Formats: sequence, structure tokens, C-alpha cells
Amino acid sequence: MVYETSYNAGLKPFSPDPNRGKWEKPTDYIFACFGLALKLDVLGVSYWYFFDMGIFGMLPYFLYMVIYLVPIMVIHSFMGQFSSSGFMSAFRLAPFFKGMGYVSGFLTISMLIYYSIFAAVPLFFMINSFRPTLPWSCEGLKSWYNESAGPPTTCNVTMLRNETYEYENETHVQLNMLHVPSVLYFYQHFKNIEEEQYPDLSEDYELSWHFVGLFAIVWAMIAFIFYTFSETAKFGKLIRFMVIGTIVLLLVCFVRFLFLPGAHLGVKKYMTPDAAKMAMGSTSTFIMVLQAFGAGWGSIIALSSFNGFRNNIMSYSWIISFGQVFIYITFGMVSFMLDHYYNEITDENFNTIVLSHWILFLSSATALSSLGWANLWTFIYYTMLLMAALIVISTQIFTVLQSLFDEFEELRGRKQQITFGLIGGLAVFSFFFCTNHGIVFFSALSLDAIFTHSLLHLLLIFVVLWIYGRVRFQRDIEFMLGQPFVAWKVFILRFIAPIILVICLMAGIGISSMEHSYSSAVVLVMAVFLVALPILAIPGYGLYYLSQSTGTIGDRLKRTLRPTDWYPVEVEHRQQYEVAVGNTEMTHQLFEVTEDVN
Repeated sequence: MVYETSYNAGLKPFSPDPNRGKWEKPTDYIFACFGLALKLDVLGVSYWYFFDMGIFGMLPYFLYMVIYLVPIMVIHSFMGQFSSSGFMSAFRLAPFFKGMGYVSGFLTISMLIYYSIFAAVPLFFMINSFRPTLPWSCEGLKSWYNESAGPPTTCNVTMLRNETYEYENETHVQLNMLHVPSVLYFYQHFKNIEEEQYPDLSEDYELSWHFVGLFAIVWAMIAFIFYTFSETAKFGKLIRFMVIGTIVLLLVCFVRFLFLPGAHLGVKKYMTPDAAKMAMGSTSTFIMVLQAFGAGWGSIIALSSFNGFRNNIMSYSWIISFGQVFIYITFGMVSFMLDHYYNEITDENFNTIVLSHWILFLSSATALSSLGWANLWTFIYYTMLLMAALIVISTQIFTVLQSLFDEFEELRGRKQQITFGLIGGLAVFSFFFCTNHGIVFFSALSLDAIFTHSLLHLLLIFVVLWIYGRVRFQRDIEFMLGQPFVAWKVFILRFIAPIILVICLMAGIGISSMEHSYSSAVVLVMAVFLVALPILAIPGYGLYYLSQSTGTIGDRLKRTLRPTDWYPVEVEHRQQYEVAVGNTEMTHQLFEVTEDVN
């Protein structure tokens, strides 16, 4: 086996960052990956997609964990831990496909631009929870809302407004629509939405200065985190405590919600076997599994790069997967309890519907106002959601920054300027989502992840198990961990998992197309520039790297597909790898070149 070096190709060789650091504790990696499951756009909009199927509908998730979630997570972890580099430089494994790393960076940035919504909304309710009377409670509603003129709410079920719906079979159905006060209170900060309950795409963009201020506070929090906890060990420790705190608060809120009227029926329904829901789970959970890797796809590669070289990523991957599904299930039960709280209000009137929009974030505030010590419980609940959002934003920024510093050596001397420049740029662009269009149609960007994650996972399997090769991959895993990656997992990844991922890819194209057809034109343009066009960086970088090589087209292609500068960065492990590979001459050359650069 021949290993290429950038030096031989006339290019600058990879130079490890000696100051990148490691986790203070091995478990910091696990907690950081738990935090990826707190990606609240999935939890917020997926009630109807995932959680309505109940606990038994989640059973196929565990099957998919075995088939492709855990094995693919091991591949991600292997690339980061073996190379000690982020999601860009880790593709030294097959340089032709390094564009996948750049695409991952773009996808993460596209998520970060809108994601401050999930921190600003909890902050909005937390600030207003200090009022003596909660404005979204039935008592506080009277001070700002004219229910006799506006649509009926859950506070006055007697004032119902009939709305007629006609279906294809010409059956006319009259529905009584009840609005949730906390949803109305949120939307009153956007006049167009307040009047129409849904922004007209022909209307001008309306900026809410109230939310501009909330977004500014959120990004100030993020800047403070990176100013105070910029070192890897400190950052890992912060994320560890924040994840633990968020899960503890989630469990506390779950127990408190059990005392909501009708909540026990929600838990009962969630725990009740249902053949139809289980069948739905078999198709929808393989889309849900994709969310385990974070928003930008390469997060686990970057996070695992701070592990010790011998950390057991196989057992870690199982722990992470079970921890993430526990978080999904807990949020699912909370959603069911809130939903059945509003079902209790309708008093089994099938013609009455409560418009409990965005239930975990907006509708939950009115439900909390019915509890004793409502202000306190509102503050606790939304603190939990705020912490979850800050974890996701901070972790994703951290992975992007470290991947940039690993790939571009010249940026390492200006880490602070790059860090706060990125945060400032994201803050400025995020203000679009303080408009009436942005606050509603951001979900189109979040659903694009179904398509992009499926595509990149397919390519990753192809690159690692076909281009790099299953023999090399299994050899490197065994060298790093002292245990083999068993053959049946490789077989499933090479032949079974791609079938599921192709289905996810097709579903992602359909869902994204449908969502963007109802979305704002600006959001569609953002998706093109931040999601669709970056995909072209994969073949684009490959052709560029091909042009930098020498020889015939066939020789160039073979050279760019072979691992380049692919070795453990620590000298001791590099020397041991030399013996294991049996390529003494080339490894000595790698050693000398890298030492000269450093």
C-alpha cells in the first residue's frame, strides 16, 4: 500500500495545530454529542412527524441504530479521533472528497443563521414571566386583547366562531377554532401575522425591533461563552454542565406537567401500543435518526477529534445513541401532555379544534399559566429551552471554528478575531428572522437537512468503505482501539444502509420542495446559496485537487483518491502506526516533513 504526501505532490503538507487541546474528561465528548439531540427545530416541528406515533412507534429507531446509526457514528468518530482534526482536514483520508468538509461548514452556518430563534423565543417568555400577571394567562389576556372582536381563545370557549371546510367529496364540515393566548401574544409583535394569523407572501417585510433586541442578547451570550470558555477543556466542561442542567430541568418539568388536566391521558396514549402508529414509525424514524449528527453533519467528526487516541468510540457511540433517544422520548411525552391538556379544554367536542401552534415553544406558555406558581414554572421551563438552544449554537460554532483552524494554518494566529468576526456576521444575518416572513418560514431551512444529511452519509459510506476501503478502515480501527469493526457491520453499511439513505434522500427532496413552495422568496434564495450551491463544492474541490496533481488523468485520479498525510498526529502513535502498516520508508518521510513544518 502506498501513502501519498502533500509534499510529494508539490503542495504544503498538513500541519497539526499543537494548541487545539483535548477534552478535560472523556465523557465531555459524550455530553457534547448528547447536546446535538437538543436541536430544537426537530423537536419543535416534528410532533406531527415523529412524536405522535408514541413509544411503540419509536421501536424501529432502535433497529435503525443497529443498522446504520451507530456504525455511521463510529465512522464519524474514527475520522476525527484518528486524525485529530475537524471535518475539513479529516478528509485527508481521500482528498478528492475534501469538499464534503467545506459543504459541512456551509450547512452549519446556514443553520446558525436562523437558529437564534430557538433562544430568542424562550428569552421572550422568560423576560415577560417577571410580570405580576402573565399576559398570556386568561386573566392577563384581558389587558391587551379584545376577544369580542378577535378570534375566540381557550380562555372563552363559549365565544366560538364556526369555520366551514369543504372536502373533495363535497362534505361540509363546520369547525370551532380556538386560539391559544400565548401564541396570539407572540404574534402580536408582528402586525401582519396578528391580523392574518399567517403572513401574506405579497406583503412587505415587517421587522420587529423587540425581537431584534432579543436576538442581540442571544448573540451577546454566545460571544460571552467564547470569550470566557475559548479553551477546549473549559468549553467541554461548560457544555457538560449545561447538558446535565438541561436534562435535569427537562425531567423536573416533565414531572410537573403530569399534574396538568388531561396530561395523564397524553402519557397513557404515548405508552399505548397502536399498530398504525408503529407502522408509521417504521418509515418516519429513519428520517429522525439523521438528526443525531447535529445540524451541520460534520459535528461528530470535529467533536471526536478532541478525544484521546485510544478512546473507545464504539461503546461511546452506543451510549450517545441511547442518550439521544432518551431525550427524544422525554420531549415526546411532554408534547403529548401539552396536546392533551388542550384536548381536555374541548370537552370531547369533535367540531372544536385548539390551534396549539409550535406547542413546545408557544402554546406551552398558556398551559404553564394554569399551574400554581405559574411565573416560576414558566421561567424554569423556558430556561431549559434557552439552555438547549445555547448548547446547540455554541457547539456548532465551536466545531466550525476548530475545523477552520485545523485546515488553514494561517488563521491560528488570529483565533480571537476569527471567532468574534464569525459570531458578529451570524448575528447580523440572523436579523432577517426578526421579520414576519423569517419568523414563520425558517422551518424550510431546517427541513433541508433531511436531504443534505442523507446525501453526505451516502457519500461518506462510499468514501470510507469503498474508496479508502473496508480493509484499511478495519485495520485502522483495530490499530486505534485494539478491537475489530466486525464484518457484518461493514456489510450492512456497504449494502443495506445505502438503500435506507436513498429513501431518506428522496423524502428530503420532496419535503424540502413542498416546504419551500409555501415559503418566502428570500428563504428560498438563502437555501440555494447556503444549502444547494455548496453541494457543488464536492466535485469542484475534487477537480481542483486533480488539476494540482501531475501525470496522466488516470495517475492523477488514483493519487487524489489515495489517503494523503493520513496518520496519527502524536509521534508515539505515528511510529506504532508505521509498524502496523508496514510502510517504514513513507512513514519516516511523513515524520520528517511534519516535524520540519512544526
